[in-house]
Amino acid sequence: MFFDFYSFDIWSTLLGAFVEAPAIAKIFVFFFGWLLLWAPIAIPLAIALKWRPPQPITPGQKLPLLASLYLIVPFLLREVAKLEGFPFSDYGLAWNPSLGISLALGVGLALLGLGLLFTIQTGLGWIVWRSPSGDQISSDSSPAPEADPAPSLLQVALPLLFLALCISWTEELVFRGFLVNQLQLDYIPWIAAAISSLIFAVLHLVWEGQENIPSLPGLCLMGMVLVLARWADDGSLGLAWGLHTGWVWGMASLDTAQVTSQTGKGPLWILGKPGQPLAGLMTMLLLLGTAAVVWLVKG
Repeated sequence: MFFDFYSFDIWSTLLGAFVEAPAIAKIFVFFFGWLLLWAPIAIPLAIALKWRPPQPITPGQKLPLLASLYLIVPFLLREVAKLEGFPFSDYGLAWNPSLGISLALGVGLALLGLGLLFTIQTGLGWIVWRSPSGDQISSDSSPAPEADPAPSLLQVALPLLFLALCISWTEELVFRGFLVNQLQLDYIPWIAAAISSLIFAVLHLVWEGQENIPSLPGLCLMGMVLVLARWADDGSLGLAWGLHTGWVWGMASLDTAQVTSQTGKGPLWILGKPGQPLAGLMTMLLLLGTAAVVWLVKG
């Protein structure tokens, strides 16, 4: 019986069942298989990093674990594509000049939106900025809270750009590539987009913790905007990858360099708590504005 289980006929039957399974079942199997492949790497790595769930995870612990998890994705999805009989490029990542153009356009649009957002918040007196010398500069004469020592924006920008490109590439490949492709086989496009965005949002809580539950609607909306970007870009992930990269890069750079701080004058439901911009109304309006621009320009 033991050897029968590993026979060619059994595995052929199981693989055939996977190909014919409903989208939700395929997605469950994919994530379960992903975790199984990651476990032999994650367990010793977590021990070495001295992280024990459900303890809070520090950025220094999270980054190696996340990197090891995400490195598995392209190899796993390449095998899934072979199994289902379509090229890897069907996920939306055909390497051609138009992908690079869309990527650059997305990054530029994301940074432009963030610049507008922070300009408005500064003008309203809701945030203050730290100058390169470390002094606080503000739109009014009111005193600003003293900033902790932090690296300059230039010091962190380049390494964080590489990190943002890698993280966003992987997440777009999984959530706007694999998930959307599978869900659109069983559901109308908007339902598929909503389900993939909900999964995208909920899985972020695995890393971020329950304190980030207020960001859940914003994460769902972000997922919907990125699906729209893929549709507007004729199925390519270039524009979605660029938008995602620009948002992650911009926010991570500002947070790491600690160049801004809230003054306490802005309502948190509009501004979002520190470290949780997606919990604020202004960021959600930024996402909606980005969606409108994407649809008008590329749709």
